[in-house]
Amino acid sequence: MEKKVGVYICQGCGIGDALDVEALKSVATDEFDVAVCKSHECLCHKPGIELIKNDIKSDGVNVVVIAACSPRVMYDVFDFGSDKIVERVNLREQVVWSHPPQDEDTQMLAEDQLRMGLAKAAEVELPEPFVAEDLSKKILVVGGGLTGMVAAREAARAGYDVVLVEKEPELGGYLRKIYKLPPATPPYEKPEDVKLDEFVSEITSLDKVTVYTNATVASIEGAPCMFDAIIVQGSKEIKERVGAIVLATGAVPYDASKLEHLGFGKYSDVVTIQQVEEMFLSGEVKRPSNGQPVNSVAFILCAGSRDPEHLPYCSSSCCVEVLKQVSYFKENNPDCTVYVFYKDLRATGVYELFYKHLQKQKVFFIKGDVTGIEDDGSGNLVLTAEDNLTRSPIMTEAVDLVVLATGMVPTTAFGEPYKAPTSEEGEEVEEVPPDTILVSNLLNLKYRQGPEIPALKYGFPDSNFICFPYESRRTGIYPAGSVRSPMDYVRAIDDAAGAAMKAIQCVELTSQGKAVHPRAGDTSFPEFFMQRCTQCKRCTEECPFGAINEDEKGNPLPNPTRCRRCGVCMGACPERIISFKNYSVGMIGNMIKVINVPDEYEEKPRILVLACENDAYPALDMAGLRRLQYNPWVRVIPLRCLGSMNIIWIADALSKGIDGILLLGCKYGDDYQCHFIKGSELANVRMSKIKETLDRLVLESERVRVEEVSITDYHKLPKILDEFAEKLEELGPNPYKGF
Repeated sequence: MEKKVGVYICQGCGIGDALDVEALKSVATDEFDVAVCKSHECLCHKPGIELIKNDIKSDGVNVVVIAACSPRVMYDVFDFGSDKIVERVNLREQVVWSHPPQDEDTQMLAEDQLRMGLAKAAEVELPEPFVAEDLSKKILVVGGGLTGMVAAREAARAGYDVVLVEKEPELGGYLRKIYKLPPATPPYEKPEDVKLDEFVSEITSLDKVTVYTNATVASIEGAPCMFDAIIVQGSKEIKERVGAIVLATGAVPYDASKLEHLGFGKYSDVVTIQQVEEMFLSGEVKRPSNGQPVNSVAFILCAGSRDPEHLPYCSSSCCVEVLKQVSYFKENNPDCTVYVFYKDLRATGVYELFYKHLQKQKVFFIKGDVTGIEDDGSGNLVLTAEDNLTRSPIMTEAVDLVVLATGMVPTTAFGEPYKAPTSEEGEEVEEVPPDTILVSNLLNLKYRQGPEIPALKYGFPDSNFICFPYESRRTGIYPAGSVRSPMDYVRAIDDAAGAAMKAIQCVELTSQGKAVHPRAGDTSFPEFFMQRCTQCKRCTEECPFGAINEDEKGNPLPNPTRCRRCGVCMGACPERIISFKNYSVGMIGNMIKVINVPDEYEEKPRILVLACENDAYPALDMAGLRRLQYNPWVRVIPLRCLGSMNIIWIADALSKGIDGILLLGCKYGDDYQCHFIKGSELANVRMSKIKETLDRLVLESERVRVEEVSITDYHKLPKILDEFAEKLEELGPNPYKGF
C-alpha cells in the first residue's frame, strides 16, 4: 500500500505543558516523510477524533501516528478501521508523567519516542488475516463425566455442534461410583442425590450433541477450526472435523497401596473414601474383615496429599468428601463414633455451613498427624497421633473402620515420557529444558512436539492460571475439571462452562483469522522466507505452542491457527527469515537506529529498554501513573514477548553507540507468569550468545542485563533503571559513539 502518514500530537494530560510541541513537530516533518503533522489540546475527545477523521477523508491519510497516551489505553477511541495503520507513541505515562517538565532530557526522550514510532510506522504493513477453507466450529469434548457432560451441554445451548467421546459404555464417569453429592442448596446440611440418569438423558436428547460411548480418540491432526479427529468405536472408525477441543478426562484416586504406613493393605478394615462410596452405593455398609456393622470410624485427611513423598499438592475435594461421608455414617447410625484427623480442614464457601452442622453432632475433629495404626488384639484398630495444637500425643478408642482420604491424580500424569526429535548432531541449538509430555493416549496429537499437552511438574496440563485459565500450550485445546486442577463437583461444573466458553471464543476468533489469548484479535501471523531456511529446527523446537511441524526434509510447516503471535520463532531464527507484517527483526532494528545518541562529551548516556508488552511495559506505565521518577536516558521499545528478541538487536544498539541494554521480561518457572510460557526463559538462554557479541565488539558484558518483573513490580522499576544507569557511568561511555 502507498502510505500517507499523519502525525497527531496531543497536548492534554500535561503533555503540552511539559514539552515543546513545535520542536516535536519539526522532528516529524524534517526527518520523516509525513503528509500531515498537527497538534491538538485533547486528541481523545470528539474534536480531536474528528480532526483525524477529516484528514483521513480529505487528505487520504492511511497511517495514523498518535503521540499521546500509552497504547494500552484508548485503543478503541483511536480505531479508524481495519484498513488504517495506527501507531501509538507513549508521551504521557513514559515521558511527561515520569520525568521533569520543560527539561532538556525530557524533551530529547519525547523526540526519540516519536522517531521510533515513525520508524516503525514506515515499516508496518496491514496484516492479512489467515482464513482457510472448510473451517469447522464443532467442539470435541473428550471425557463423558460430570465436566465433559456440562461442557457439551453448555456449548450446545450456545448453538454449537458438539461431539462427546467417552471410553466407558455409559456417560457419567466418576459420578457412577458415588452415593451422593455434597450439599448444594440451603441450608447446606445434607448430601444430595446424584440424579445421574436425568442428567445423561438431558445430554443424549440434545440435537446438537453427538455421543460416542465405548470410544477413544485415535488421532488428532491439524489446527483450530481444522482439527481432523479419528474416533474409534469398537471396530468402527469415525472421522470428525472440529474447531476446538475440551479435554475432560478427569482424575483417578491416588494409589493407596503406597500408603502402607497408614495400614492400607496390612489391615482389611483400612479403606479409601472411594471404597466407602461403593459401600453405601451397594447398601452393604459393613466391615470388610468380618462383615459386622460399622459403629465407629476414623477418617484420615490428606492421606498421601500435601506430602513430598506422595502428592505434594492439595487435592482440594478430599475435605468436603470426608464431611459428606461423615454425614453418611451419622445418618446410617446416629450413635456412630466418628474421628476426623486433619492437617487443615478446607471447607470453603457454603461448605463451612455443612462443617458447622456436623460439629454439633458426635464427631471429633482433631488437627493432628496420625503416627500409627495398630490392631488392639480383638480385630479393632487403634490410632495414635500427635495433636498439632497442644503437641500432645493422642490415642483413640478402638474403631471398626479407618478411612483414608486419598488425593487425585490427573489422567494426563500417566504414560512414558515423550522425546521430540531434535536438531542434527553438531548443529547449534538453544539449551532450553524440554516440555514434559507423557504419551497418555488421550488426544494422540499429530504434533511435531508430542502427542499430548505439556504438563506441569505434577502432571496437570499446564495453564497460565494467573491470567488465562483453561489455556493449554496447544491452541484450541482446553483442559477442564479435575484433569486441569484438583477440584470438587461445584467447581468442576463452573470449570466446564468456562472451558466451553473458551472453545467457543477460539472457533469464533479463528474463523475470522484472529489470534486467541493473550494477543486476542491479532490478525497477523508469521511469514517464512523459505529460500534462506537452513532447516536448523530452532523455530520448531522453541515454539511454546507446537505451532510448527516439519516436512520430510526438515523444513518448517507453520500452522497459522495454532499460532499465538508471540514471535518466539522470530527471535529463534538465526537466518532472520521469519517476520510479521507489523513486527519484524528489521522493523525493531530500524527503531533502534533512529535513536539520537549524543557524543560522549555531552555525558548523556543512552539505555535501550526492550520490554515485554505483557508485564514489563504495563509496569512502566504504572510507574508513570503514580508519577514515579527515573532517569531520562531510557528509550523503551515494547516486544510481544522477550522470547522474540533477536540477538541482532543487541549488536545494532551497541554499534549505534547506545551505552546499555536492559531486557525486561516476565517471571518464569514452575508457577510461571510469562504469558508465552517460555519467552523469558529463552531470552535468558540467549544471553549466553550475547556475551559472544560483546566480546566481538570488545565491550563489557555488564552493558546488557536481564531483569524479571511482574506488573505489580512497577515500584521497583525506578531503582532498577537508576542502578543500571549508575553501573553504566562506572563503565564509561560506549566507545562506538559517533561511528
